[in-house]
Amino acid sequence: MSTLAEPLVMSTQMLIRRQAHDVFEAFADPDVTTRFWFTKSTGRLEPGAEVEWTWEMFGATAAVAVKDIQPDRRILMRWGQPATDVEWRFDAREQDTTVVTVTETGYTGTPTEMAAHAMGSTEGFTLVLSAAKALLEHDLELGLVRDSKPDLLRDAS
Repeated sequence: MSTLAEPLVMSTQMLIRRQAHDVFEAFADPDVTTRFWFTKSTGRLEPGAEVEWTWEMFGATAAVAVKDIQPDRRILMRWGQPATDVEWRFDAREQDTTVVTVTETGYTGTPTEMAAHAMGSTEGFTLVLSAAKALLEHDLELGLVRDSKPDLLRDAS
């Protein structure tokens, strides 16, 4: 079995034309996040929180453990199966804009399995950032996450 010379890291980012506080809250507050990513959450992302996110349209759930929070600047969480670490950075910029960078590390398995996981995460987090941008900048709920996997939908509505 071959191994990777260095740990695999996934990273994607998006400029969102809103203040860092508003963008951070969109990811920390499930009342907002459910408008563009998952459909249910058992709680807000806070220091030490352990919550469960549900995507009812796919019949899927994920356990999320918050490892660190720096309000308006950073969220570090562990989630998924197999579990990985995901860091969200909220970099305030001029004219009330924010660059959101998502980085995922801690992949396990064979090199092929890790590469597949990283590629899927790149697609998923890019869709999530795009959906957040549409909501926060234009108050549009595009359904990007739901529509990205039409063959997995449990309910066609």
